[in-house]
Amino acid sequence: MEKRRYTYPKSEKLKSRNIIEKMFAEGKTVSKYPLRLVYVPLQDDTEGILKMGVSVSKRNFKRAVDRNYYKRLLREAYRLNKHIITEKLQQPTAFMFFYQTKDRLTFEEVNEKAIQLFEKFLKQEGL
Repeated sequence: MEKRRYTYPKSEKLKSRNIIEKMFAEGKTVSKYPLRLVYVPLQDDTEGILKMGVSVSKRNFKRAVDRNYYKRLLREAYRLNKHIITEKLQQPTAFMFFYQTKDRLTFEEVNEKAIQLFEKFLKQEGL
């Protein structure tokens, strides 16, 4: 049995402005309150199967400290649960993970919602 590597390497970080713009123009969305996942398939020449970015609204959290905290939670929830997606995904895909509430959830709640969100994504894509 292959051992899982719970990592979030630099190669998986979504940094391309072009991909992000394409995502907002023609990406699909999956929501599981308070999280939202926007995704778009990539060309096959992209390195790696996944590109992931996170975002927390400045409108909901005025202080950068709070936004950074929730971005860390989102990245950690992704890191621990990305195997749910990567085991079934065939095509390279870019994801953007949003935290969309003023509610201050614990990591356990965010992690649970992330798992539900990833499963809902797979169901929506028929994987």
